[in-house]
Amino acid sequence: MTVDDTRSGLQQALDALTGAAQSQEAPAVIAAPSASAKGIGSIEGIGTIGGIESVDTEPVSEAPTVRLSGPVNESWLELWYQPKIDLRQKCLAGAEALARIRHPEHGVLSPDSYVSSADEDSLARLFERAILTTLSDWSAFGDAGFNLRLAINVPVQLLFKSPLPKLVRENCPKSELWPGLIVEVTEDQFVRDAKCAREIAAELRANGIAIAIDDFGAGYSSLATMRELTFAELKIAKTFVASCAADATKSAICQTAVDLAHRFGSTAVAGGIDNVADLQALQILECDFGQGSLLAPPMPKERFIELLQRRLNKGTVQVSSTEPSATRLSA
Repeated sequence: MTVDDTRSGLQQALDALTGAAQSQEAPAVIAAPSASAKGIGSIEGIGTIGGIESVDTEPVSEAPTVRLSGPVNESWLELWYQPKIDLRQKCLAGAEALARIRHPEHGVLSPDSYVSSADEDSLARLFERAILTTLSDWSAFGDAGFNLRLAINVPVQLLFKSPLPKLVRENCPKSELWPGLIVEVTEDQFVRDAKCAREIAAELRANGIAIAIDDFGAGYSSLATMRELTFAELKIAKTFVASCAADATKSAICQTAVDLAHRFGSTAVAGGIDNVADLQALQILECDFGQGSLLAPPMPKERFIELLQRRLNKGTVQVSSTEPSATRLSA
């Protein structure tokens, strides 16, 4: 496939997925909700899945390490959302909530700038605020007509110590449409304490919380332990996704991860998709879902809703029609 540099990365991604030539209009993010407000369904046809050039997101600063302590810092927290794309149905399948800190001096910061310096109590407060915000944001998406299954990354040490099931049970949306929450945990840390992990996984599932094993391939998991966890997603480490189209070893690892997820009755997610070749390769490998700068960048909630509504008004939006469940994640 010849890449036309005058077209956006998202338009190229759509071409790669559909094999069809698309119009030359400026692309705008995603493929999203159902024709009926707040319902889960699909709209005939498919629009552009993402559009980096059309999304005016704020840059994330490369700032010195920032220390977090005290309640004032909790007010700096905001969540940005990165769409998760169904690579088979070629539409929106949900979104991942990514924590950002809007520092008064350094601007918007990623977790790398503050997590390592935060004390455990401050990090726990920040984590709980992020969970509550994610639950509240689901209602905001629903009010706008979008039923999205949201995911959020959780530090393993906090997952073991915090009352997450109780927190979600008491604050989750009181709607029969709420598809539950996905918590993403790093592979090596979560499976290290197998007994504790199994107990927590069972309690989470009982409260509408599914587990996604993040950064798979970077650690050294026991497959027997992973099977007992009944995880919903297996997220392939970005280091293996990058250049998987050209690197036979990476391609084999991605294929193994996809096959493993399917054998466990789960879905495979590829993060960090940055070019068309890798996107096409992952589709051939039958990877279920994808995220990455090629498809759509992380963006503030308001921007995400605005772009979804814009595409819906143009009649080019689509959402996965698969009902959300513990083993099949969709929006």
